[in-house]
Amino acid sequence: MIPVYNCANFLPETLYSVLQHDIPENTMQIEVVDDASQDADVEEIVNRIGRGRVKYFRQEQNVGSLRNFETCINRSKGKFVHLLHGDDRVLPGFYQTMGNLFYQYPKAGAAICRFRYINEAGKRLYDQHVEMKSEGILDNWLERVAVKNPSQYAATAVRREVYEHLGGFYGITYGEDWEMWVRIAKHYPVAYTPKVLADYRMHSTSISSAKFLTGQNHKDLLRVMDMIQDHLPHDQRKKVLKKSKKFYAHYGISVANQVWHSSQHKEGVKTQIKHAFDLHFDPKLLFSTAKVYIKMVFNIT
Repeated sequence: MIPVYNCANFLPETLYSVLQHDIPENTMQIEVVDDASQDADVEEIVNRIGRGRVKYFRQEQNVGSLRNFETCINRSKGKFVHLLHGDDRVLPGFYQTMGNLFYQYPKAGAAICRFRYINEAGKRLYDQHVEMKSEGILDNWLERVAVKNPSQYAATAVRREVYEHLGGFYGITYGEDWEMWVRIAKHYPVAYTPKVLADYRMHSTSISSAKFLTGQNHKDLLRVMDMIQDHLPHDQRKKVLKKSKKFYAHYGISVANQVWHSSQHKEGVKTQIKHAFDLHFDPKLLFSTAKVYIKMVFNIT
């Protein structure tokens, strides 16, 4: 299921990345769910590239990302659901590997793979870190996933009955996937492969990038952390929250650096740094912050 909104420049890559797997229609549904995009004729793109293999559904009006994800889940017909955003990509072997994981571990509620971060032009930036060196069920996963978001939609497939049991995404539009992965880990084992099988695109027009400039991403993260506390045993909550705030403080400085390099938006940089220090402080954080300010002072991009 491919939710889209004003990402027509990237959608052809997304569609080609799925179609290259050449999976028969009676085995896998492929459908674009358009949240009333205004940047292009999305239906024409789908029909031209999909040639009947890819179905198209358009919302009557813009309903927002969470409702669009809900529509994707409700319209899905398969036993497993993959929400692939219209600006991301899957790599060769994704569907076969994820299917094998669900076959080998029939109690798994979800399966995740490693993924690559790519830029607007599709160039590889870096790979997500390894959670486990071999394929299998992730150990102690609830506590680990509660500290930081380990995955992206593109790298995650979920058993349909899990969504039916636990419900959909809600509350916020930045970090809502993290809360879902924690919710799933609370109730189900999660299977994993260290193979890099998906691309997550970072670009200036994404929801995440817009929230980086205002600092709303930090406010949303704090809400998610609070929501996650309810999924944890009482004796783990304080420890996990402390680790999470430390991680996202350092992540906030990396976001500040990213904002500077992508847009030279000084207020956005300062906002990210302020919120990072609200979460946590240590000498390493101070050093990383100093490096960002030096770049701003000397206009180094």
